[in-house]
Order: sequence, then C-alpha cells, then structure tokens
Amino acid sequence: MSAATDDSNRKFKQIGSRPIRHDGLDKVTGRARFGADFTLPGALQGVFVRSPYAHAKILKIDTSKAEKVPGVKAVITAEDLPELPMSWVSQGPAGVDSGANQRVILAREKALYHGHAFAAVAAATREIAVEAGRLIEVEWEVLPPVLSVDQALAEDAPILHEGQKTEGAGPPVEGDTNITNQIVFEGGDLDAGFADADLVVEGEFETPMVHQGYIEPHACLVNAREDGTSEIWCATQGPFGVKTETATLTGTDPQTIKVTPSEIGGGFGGKIPVYLEPAALALSRKAGRPVKMTMTREEVFRGTGPTSGSKMKLKLGAKSDGTLVAADLRLDFEAGCFRGSPVGAACMTTLSPYVIPNFRILGRDIVVNKPRVAAYRAPGAPIGSFAAESLLDELARKLGRDPIDLRLQNAIEEGGRAKYGPKFGPIGFKETLEAAKAHPQYKTALEGNQGRGVAAGFWFNAGMQSSATVSVNPDGSAVVRTGNPDIGGSRASMALMCAEELGIDVARVRPMVGDTDSVGHCDPTGGSRVTYATGMAVIDATRQVIDHLRARAATMLDVELDSIEWQDGNAVAVNGASDKGSIPIEDIARKMGATGGPIVASASVSPPAAGPGFGVHVCDLEVDPETGVSRVLRYLVVQDAGKAIHPTFVEGQYQGGAAQGIGWALNEEYLWDEEGKVENAGFLDYRVPVASDLPMIDTVIVEVPNPLHPYGVRGVGETPIVPPLGAVANAMRDATGVRFHRLPMSPPRVLDALEGAE
Repeated sequence: MSAATDDSNRKFKQIGSRPIRHDGLDKVTGRARFGADFTLPGALQGVFVRSPYAHAKILKIDTSKAEKVPGVKAVITAEDLPELPMSWVSQGPAGVDSGANQRVILAREKALYHGHAFAAVAAATREIAVEAGRLIEVEWEVLPPVLSVDQALAEDAPILHEGQKTEGAGPPVEGDTNITNQIVFEGGDLDAGFADADLVVEGEFETPMVHQGYIEPHACLVNAREDGTSEIWCATQGPFGVKTETATLTGTDPQTIKVTPSEIGGGFGGKIPVYLEPAALALSRKAGRPVKMTMTREEVFRGTGPTSGSKMKLKLGAKSDGTLVAADLRLDFEAGCFRGSPVGAACMTTLSPYVIPNFRILGRDIVVNKPRVAAYRAPGAPIGSFAAESLLDELARKLGRDPIDLRLQNAIEEGGRAKYGPKFGPIGFKETLEAAKAHPQYKTALEGNQGRGVAAGFWFNAGMQSSATVSVNPDGSAVVRTGNPDIGGSRASMALMCAEELGIDVARVRPMVGDTDSVGHCDPTGGSRVTYATGMAVIDATRQVIDHLRARAATMLDVELDSIEWQDGNAVAVNGASDKGSIPIEDIARKMGATGGPIVASASVSPPAAGPGFGVHVCDLEVDPETGVSRVLRYLVVQDAGKAIHPTFVEGQYQGGAAQGIGWALNEEYLWDEEGKVENAGFLDYRVPVASDLPMIDTVIVEVPNPLHPYGVRGVGETPIVPPLGAVANAMRDATGVRFHRLPMSPPRVLDALEGAE
C-alpha cells in the first residue's frame, strides 16, 4: 500500500482533533503582520479623491494645482490607465468585466456613486496627499441618482450606462435599460401546479445593502522598480487574482508582478476584488517610489463592495397534506453601479433544498447608483432564503404543521435535482433537520413575548484550482506550502491532513502561505473551497512524499518497493520481508542526502465542484413590546460538514455565519439620503452585533461524507449565513404575530409594526 486509501470511513488519528492553530501565538501577541503593517524606506502615502455626487458626468479634471503642492510626488486619474472596454465574460453563476473593474478603481466617463474615486495622490504624508486632493478641480454635469430597484425600473428612470441592453433569458426588455441580465430556471408546468394546489401563500420581501463588516480595512504597499518588476504586499483573499487583475487594469505583463498576501483581518468575499493595488502601482511608477495605501473605515463603507439590496416576490402552492407542488419566484437584485450582483447564485440556491415539481425562478441584475457589490459569504443565498423560508413558515402555520416536519416532508434527498439542474449525490439535509428537531432547544418552553423560528439553507460550494507543495525536513518534520490566505483556520486543516497521511503529530507540520512566486497557482480563499480543494492537493502531494519515503526505505533495507508499507510514520517491511523491520520517518529523513536528496512533492487539482452543504437553524427570540427591542435568547446551528477536519474551526464557522446573519436580520443596513450619500459609513452608526448582543450559539456537526473528497469533506464556511435571516424573521413572527417582509427588523420598525397591529 503506497498511501492511505480513499476511505472517508477510516479511523483517523489527527483528523477531527482540535490542536491550537499554528498562527495563534503571533495573532494574540500582535506579531502577525496585516496589510497596513508593511512599509519600505521612502514609501509615499497614497489616497483617493472621491466624488461628492452619486451620479455625474466627468467633463474635465484639472490636477495641476495638486501636483504643485510641496511633498506631492504623483497624481493620477483614469487617463493614466489604459482604457479597457466594458465586456462581460460569464464564469459560472458570476462573471468578470475588466473594463467595469477598472472604472471602479478610477471613474472615467462618470462618477456612479457617492465616494466613487476619480483621482489618486501620492505624497510624503497622508495629510499632504489629502490636502492636495482637495485642490483637484473637476467640471461635473450632475445627474439624478437611481437609488433603488423601483427607481431603476421606472419608465422615466435615468440610464446609468447608455446603450446597455438586457442580456440573458426571461421576458424581453426594449431599449436602453438598467436591467443588465436576466436568469431563468424552470421545470414542470407552473400553471398546472398551482391549479393542483389546495393552499397558496405569497408575499413580497425586501432586503437592504449590507456590508461584510470585516474589521481590517483594505491596505497595500506597492514597489515599482526601475527594471519593470513590481512587488505588492496586501490584505487579500486571493493573491493570484490580485496579480492578474492588477496587471490587466494597468496594462502590465503579469509575470513582472509578485504579490505577497498579508495576514487578513476578515474578508467574507469583500477582499477578493482589488480596489487599491492598480492605483498604487500606477502611483509608484509615476513617483519612482514605493506607495502605501490604507483605507479609512469611512472609505471602506463608501468605496468597496457591499452585497446587494433586493426586492423579491414569491408564491408557493401546496396540497392540504403539506406537499409542495408549485413555486413562482422573482428576484430583483441591486448590482451597484456595474453588472455583477449574486442574483444567479440566489436563483440556484433559494428553492433547491426542497422537492417542488413545478417551478419558475426569474432573477434580474439591476444597476443603481451605489458601490458595485462584492461577494458576501454565500453570495445571494441568504437573501433568497429569507423570502422562501418566511413563506414556508406561513405555510406551516396555515396547515397547523410543525415547521421542521413540513421541511422534512419536502426535503431533497440523494438523487433529487437542484433547481439549476444537477443531481445531488449523498447529502445530509434530512439528517440536519432531524438533529435540529431532536435538540433540547427545540423542546424548551417559551414565555410571553418570545418566539421560535426555524429556517434551512443551502450552498453549492466551489471546487476551482488549487496547488500544494509538501517537503520533509531532515528531522522528519514537514512543511506544507499553499497559496490560500488563511481566514478561518485553513493552515490548521492543511497541517492536519498532511499529518494524517504521514502519520506524525500535527505539531510537526508547519503550514505556510506563500507569495505568487514561491507557490503554485491557487484560486481565492472563498466559495467554501480551501479545505476541500486545496486540502485535496495537500493530500495528493503528501501521498507522493510517502511514495518517496517508501522508496528510500526500500533502498535502506535492501528490499523491493512493493515490500514497504507506510504505517503511522514508519516504513514497514511486509510481504516476506517482515524480518527487515521498520524505519521511522526521522531516520529516513536524516539520510536523505545519501539516498537521493531532498524529499519534495507538489500536486495540483481543479475539481469542478465540492459537496453541497445544507444547514438548519433554530432561533429563540424575545421582543419588548414597549420599545420594539429584540433579544436573541438561544440559537442553534445544525449543519452537514461531511467530515470536520478541525471541529473547533468548523463550529467557529457555524457561529460566525449565524452572528453575521443575526445582525443582517435585526440591525444592519446602508442608509442613503435622497442624493445617494451613505449616512452611516462607520461602525458607530452601522451596527454589527457585538458579544453582548448574542447568546452562546450552540452547534451540532452532522457528518455525511462527501464522496468527492478523500476524507469526506464538504465546504462549511458559507452555508451558516444562509438560514439566519429566515430563522430570525420566523422567530419574530412567532413572538409578535407580525410577519416582517422587510429587513432589518430594527427596534423602530418592530415598534411601528406592533403599534400598527394594535
């Protein structure tokens, strides 16, 4: 046996343990280096100059006064970048438009949201750069802003992009439009399905734009050298993406750019796009000096991508016994100033947990004068789930059914099809529902003004490209190198998988995140893909290392290779050669020089998909009828992890997603004035949950192995944020008797609803 077999049911020794994370000490002592911690001698400070208007044509920019300010070394506008045409290239449920990406960095024809950068300045100090930016003169033609789905769809709506036509399927749209794309999934006979229904429930729902709320702002340091090469240090979820996108937007040969990812203080999808790096590179080239750029918190809110606001309409039909027979869903998503909302993923996920034979899902991507949206943890899925799970709750109430039993009755199983087409393999949706129903919280009695809500959620999880290199040190320890920034503990999961294969303690494996010149290509840390896909590469590379170790041991013991098995960190002679004994990894490693040299192996993978993830949440909530203030009393997350590599980090992902979803449901929203200016661009006014707002979130890890991974792993990072919006809304309905169709359910909104109900 050359390596461990692909058996997810085998007995593990390292997998499933809970070691202290390898980077933990540096994090708690402050030694870890985040994006803003990098600097170089002579580095300049770069700042953006931002639009005071949400929608305005740029007729002329005059930077001459700014350039003359003492200490200013470079000023750039969009004219300093090669002009790229806007052209959408589809990639799965999303896509890429480099021309639009470039216009997000620096506005060219128009400023399309309040705070849209149109120039950047590099100077000796930040204060000098800010002052110089105020001297840049711009001739504007101010236009009326489009600030909502309804405004964008109105007959007399201002058009953000002249000549823009609606692409995709769905009903035809004539002329120039703010609808950039339409997506349709359908099956069965919708009219016949509703005709067959004994009960129909329907409703319209709205959600606001919300921000990912990462604690660390965007930051980068760029050094453009005289030989044409450049180095970038930055806080990012994907250094290879930074390299490619910065090269594209600045007209640079990618092979001349090296990107080193820093430690990252949160991302949740919001640190996949580039915002600073292309501008910093252009400034560094022009100034001939390194340039450092760090966003303020206000800039993060005004100038980076939140997730979409939405308006949705859903109708469900069911038989009197609770069997779902028909669903009609329309999802209108705000994309921000350019195409690219996650409406496609919302269409894929919203109804896929349930068997519904007759359905139609229409999703529309709609541009508005707000920052272009970015990914936010299961992009789009929480929004659609809020509508679907709210109506399922109403259906259960009208039928007098337990909400978990109704979901169990209609739950998708292995062999069932997702609404976007593929058949599901082994999945654990029913197991999560059953575990939630069996949990003590579900049986806990409620008191006055308290309510309980249940919701389920689904995320398909990504595969994508990953690579890994594993090397053995002379003392028998190992090093794992990958290109995925560690956001949720992936260093530990990589080390655990390597240790499991080698049969050594995880403390003897050093996991490292490399720069773009020292490791093979890895797609971003996102999509719940790293432990799944990069982990597969680590396992593959480690098994190659074991083959090398076996070969070295065979030479040392003077036996055939087939006579050597790898067992618990030892090369063991078998098959008639057992009298030769065994050699531990330490002894093999110590003699590498005499048996062939260093032992190193690399592997790369590109799996098309990961195991789909299903979760069920239960929220117990109490409402003060005098103030509208709500308090989450108890919260439960049950989710299928496939196999929990490091259970503590899996539980942390469950709890983190729930916390973010609770904030989204109860308090978080961008507030805009009539001119399109964000009124709450900071954590004092944009209220994310803090520890005192939440109970201890209980978790149950269900493990239904995913056959696509050697250990059965499914991605776990995104599914936890899908159910909370619906779970909290259903608990609010149970506590107050009022169905809330619009988020957040903040105290003033709850109080107004209670007074209206009276």
